[in-house]
Amino acid sequence: MSELFKKIEERSKLAGTNKLEVLLFTLGCDQRSGRRETFGVNVFKVREVMRAPQITAAPEMPTAVEGMVSLRGRLVPVMDLVKYVGVQTDNKPQIMIVTEYNQHIQGFLVEAVDTILRLDWSDMHVPPDMLNDQLGGLVTAVTELADKRLVMMVDMEKILSETTRYDDTQLFQGIRPVTTSGNKTYTVFYADDSSTARKQIERTLDALKVGARFATNGKQAWEELQLAATEAEGRGEKLKDSIQLVLTDVEMPEMDGYVLTKNIKSDPRFADIPVLMYSSLSSVNEHLGRAMGVDAYVSKLQPQKLAEAVTHYLKLDTGKTATN
Repeated sequence: MSELFKKIEERSKLAGTNKLEVLLFTLGCDQRSGRRETFGVNVFKVREVMRAPQITAAPEMPTAVEGMVSLRGRLVPVMDLVKYVGVQTDNKPQIMIVTEYNQHIQGFLVEAVDTILRLDWSDMHVPPDMLNDQLGGLVTAVTELADKRLVMMVDMEKILSETTRYDDTQLFQGIRPVTTSGNKTYTVFYADDSSTARKQIERTLDALKVGARFATNGKQAWEELQLAATEAEGRGEKLKDSIQLVLTDVEMPEMDGYVLTKNIKSDPRFADIPVLMYSSLSSVNEHLGRAMGVDAYVSKLQPQKLAEAVTHYLKLDTGKTATN
């Protein structure tokens, strides 16, 4: 068995344990504050770390996009995280973190990488409002290490969305409302810590004319779903009468999507309510999600595919034949 598959197998065991591995990196000492902040990215999203290669500049690119590099014959866009975050430093980033999201490869320039740590999602907390305001929603979770350093998990989906210049209106074209019989209405409960992802989910469900309830992390989602189940019991109803589908991200502070799914699937009150996993992680994580009981896996930033999956499972509820 190759070293790569050994690493994948070892990390696969983290599914359902509410743990993750994080690559720590820095963006330089900010001249305004005199601080060198520590950021983190899920190791599952990292393909490799390398010295920054020569970058070919491209015309009319957003400020933080440095250009393109060729990696083993493949053109890869490169974003300068130092510029994007707004760190004022004289040091030029020397390291490139190559990541994969939704089968797309991109590089992020950083000052330096530190180490890989295994952390518990229960120790990752929703960032305070002050930090959210200061960084414009860039950070999705924060945790304090034993050495008192604060680690901030970066919302890569937000960066990619904002550094890609295109009109995303076309992504939602062609999405048709879910047809219902009589006065039947649908409600989807979704959980995601990324504001960018939540906006896309909201726009997709709006196009489908489907009601929505949401949470910004797995723990909040589980608490609200339990409350909804208790309230349904009090009315003498099944929970499925009020919530027909749950949509969850994988990476979330407090509780990840694997544990949330396992909790839902082990509680008989949630019987017959499908769980869709909506994530930017690699295909390896699709298998992990299915091992936890996920009914379907949909890649992020693809509203059309999300709409098809949601429509499919909601139509199953009415006994109609779904078209994919």
